[in-house]
Amino acid sequence: MTTKLRLPGQPEELTLPALLARNAAEYGDLPALSWRTGTGPGTGTSTGTAPDADGWTTLTWAEARREVAVLASGYASLGIERGEHVLLMMGNRPEHWLSDLALVHLGAVPVTVYGTSAPEQIAHIARHSRARVAVVEGARELARWEPLLADATVALERLVVAEAAEAGPHLAYGSLHAGGARPHSRDAFEKAWREARPEDPLTVVYTSGTTGDPKGVRLTHRNIMLQSVRLDRRVDLPEHAEHICYLPFAHIAERILGIYLPLLRAAHVRLVADPAAVASAVRELHPVQFFGVPRVWEKLAAGVRAVLARLPEEQRQAIEAANDLARAWAGHRERGSRIPAALEASYTRAKEQVLDPLLGLAGLDRLVWTASATAPMPIDVVRFWAGWGIAIMDAWGLTETSGVCTVNSPDGFRLGSVGRPIEGLELRLAEDGEIHTRGATVFGGYLRPDGSVESAADAEGWFPTGDIGRLDEDGFLWLTDRKKELIITSTGKNVSPALVENTVKEHPLIGQALVHGDGRSYLVALLVLDPELAPAWAAARGIEADSPSALAAHPQVREEIARAVGTANARLNRTEQIKKYRLLTEEWGPESGELTPSLKLRRRVVREKYGALIDALYEDASPTP
Repeated sequence: MTTKLRLPGQPEELTLPALLARNAAEYGDLPALSWRTGTGPGTGTSTGTAPDADGWTTLTWAEARREVAVLASGYASLGIERGEHVLLMMGNRPEHWLSDLALVHLGAVPVTVYGTSAPEQIAHIARHSRARVAVVEGARELARWEPLLADATVALERLVVAEAAEAGPHLAYGSLHAGGARPHSRDAFEKAWREARPEDPLTVVYTSGTTGDPKGVRLTHRNIMLQSVRLDRRVDLPEHAEHICYLPFAHIAERILGIYLPLLRAAHVRLVADPAAVASAVRELHPVQFFGVPRVWEKLAAGVRAVLARLPEEQRQAIEAANDLARAWAGHRERGSRIPAALEASYTRAKEQVLDPLLGLAGLDRLVWTASATAPMPIDVVRFWAGWGIAIMDAWGLTETSGVCTVNSPDGFRLGSVGRPIEGLELRLAEDGEIHTRGATVFGGYLRPDGSVESAADAEGWFPTGDIGRLDEDGFLWLTDRKKELIITSTGKNVSPALVENTVKEHPLIGQALVHGDGRSYLVALLVLDPELAPAWAAARGIEADSPSALAAHPQVREEIARAVGTANARLNRTEQIKKYRLLTEEWGPESGELTPSLKLRRRVVREKYGALIDALYEDASPTP
């Protein structure tokens, strides 16, 4: 059911404003954007749109385009010019989504900055992009941005603040909106967007900085439109389906799924301002599609497992039997083999009577497309969800490739792989296993401080991705690690840390892990107790502990962790085995710096933060406590 909507031009000639014009003209009464009342000051009220009984305020496509026109006029009054970068640091709120489109309609280039960025990262991006204007959310952001107004090395001249009460001497977003709503030339707006060309920059996305300063990836309308059209052809969805938008717009995944694909599909975007509230949003909305990075799927699985652990034995056995049927059914689909009639009937009955009622409690009962990307998905998590009839269609790509390079789809998938290339995208493997790619969706290069672009491809157009993988006989790509993250031991052996970490994380008590051993003779690990599953596991065994630290110190927990490491080691070769470890109780996250905003592990940060602990594991000759 990929989109059959009329395209206002050939895919390679499309621009984003042309899609918005089509949507307003042909699907003007359909919902475009919804958000919870109270998260969008100055937005939506001008349309006369009132929140519904559940507290959602919604703009139709016609209303959304009128708002974009108003905002474009407001930004034009600030002197924003074609090709100019404008920085945005807001959560997933209407001011962010609408401003992004308004700036594009002016020919400007919106650049979203991660809300968790440190002051030095913000300064680097502001300096590198040469932006004169930044739009920020409120007081928390102002504390990091205001010092830049006095920094002579930064071009920043003005801050626009979404939350009016926090604006102070700066321009309130509501005033910008009101100024744009005054009588203005509609012809100027129409003329501006029609001047957009496919080769023009649509956005600059700064990489999350896992290995150093963020790099500015410039992506054009053509890059993004081809990506959207080709991805749409591989994803089977009802037309105008809702999308729950909760990941940062600074990440290419949410820019594709939360802005660009919805414009292509005339779909409905539901903004969730707090990423921690995504589970409750899913429970409320029962979406037909859902995208989550691996850590999100891990957390959702942990929540389900915690509930299951508290159920009576008889009920757990019935669920496990249904899980086995679902996995067998998924296995036939994966292999493309005929599903035996008896299995089909048994699975259908188990799904209706056992699985769907439980999935419905979590809002997962209507899913027809589920996906993940950004990092290798732990295979035990994939198998867990397959046991509920949910086949997570893992994909792989980078900011530099406009998002997806390879993707699994219902008509061809291998659980644990990241799928096959999208249309028009070529792959090859270098001698060391590094994946190279080329095609029209690969970016032109990294932004230089002077505004020019530096190509990152070789003379033949091949871009080295930095990821290591293998291709199977059916053309499916399997990721093994990041080239820069491979551990090389003192004996010269190469070890994939992700492989070791995902193996040990298969035990429900272990929520996060980091393996270290570069230049060492053996591997050590930092293991983080799962904050949701560990208490449920302990309660089921009558273990009393009034804090995570007390739980981690309990003899039964320590014995179980030791068994978990031993079980993982039995599946790994000698070089990959964990010789010593330390159990931590503080979960790693973006706010504390160990994870990127897209929930990928920042190995360098963890190693620096826990350097003394890691060193002690090598210095101490005694066994792991």
